[in-house]
Amino acid sequence: MAGWVERHLGTPQGGPLSPLLANVLLDEVDKAVEARGYSFARYADDCNVYVGSKKAGERVMAHLRKLYTGLKLQINEAKSAVASAFGRKFLGYALWVAKGKEVKCMVADKPLHNFKARIRQLTRRSGGRSMAQVVEKLRPYVLGWKAYFGLAQTPRVWRELDEWLRHRLRAIQLRHWKRSRTIYRELKALGASEDVAKQVAGNSRRWWRNSDRLLKTALTIAYFDELAVPRLS
Repeated sequence: MAGWVERHLGTPQGGPLSPLLANVLLDEVDKAVEARGYSFARYADDCNVYVGSKKAGERVMAHLRKLYTGLKLQINEAKSAVASAFGRKFLGYALWVAKGKEVKCMVADKPLHNFKARIRQLTRRSGGRSMAQVVEKLRPYVLGWKAYFGLAQTPRVWRELDEWLRHRLRAIQLRHWKRSRTIYRELKALGASEDVAKQVAGNSRRWWRNSDRLLKTALTIAYFDELAVPRLS
């Protein structure tokens, strides 16, 4: 049954009204920052202003405090600071310096940690009785995460995440098969050699260690492609 809550202050977090109102209210701040020639990026109430020195940053921060006070708004001091652009994150992104001193985007540490935590949650034992069921739950989240962080310029990180995800799925597949005989039978059905099937089945209880190396020759990238597991790289 749907319900409603009467509000006298603020807007619901995550609702479409919050960023819209922020854009309307903070347009005045944007124009003031632009007028001073500063480079900046803002989404809703999250904003980074880029200047050439810490001293200039302190001047900008003092100016922003005045602008926000005039709008009867308050800067979140706990989340705000004058610091190097390489030590800050913005909307889940951070900056890094590539070869040739080229500045590029990457996924910040916290979103990477949250990605793995969410994958672990989606692929725990209660996540499904078959690999197809696990992938069905996993797929929307991975595709959404990939779309959001598609601007990240870190091929090595994407490859490592792909490998980690498939490693975890291989371990889950072994747990689903569970018994040595079942593991042996299923691997042979997938075209694994006699030696691979016997060695993997013989270490049936070592889910994580057993899901690397030899098992890769049977549960290949193509195997996961057929299951529609999204690739990040």
